[in-house]
Amino acid sequence: MKTYVRIKRSLVKAVTFRTLILCSDAGVIFLITHRWDTTLGLVIATNLASTTLYFIHERVWSHVQWGRDTSH
Repeated sequence: MKTYVRIKRSLVKAVTFRTLILCSDAGVIFLITHRWDTTLGLVIATNLASTTLYFIHERVWSHVQWGRDTSH
């Protein structure tokens, strides 16, 4: 039996994961800078880049068969 991962699933996983990271990043950056404008700018830039990279990484791994067990 072949297993497929839909693009929508990968996208939802990426968005929910990045939401958690966004909150974490904002907290750390604000603790360092004590500036909301700097925090917001850095959080937006880093999370757009990271979300894009995560999505691409997830799609590449959806084609890798290593470690999958489809015999059940």
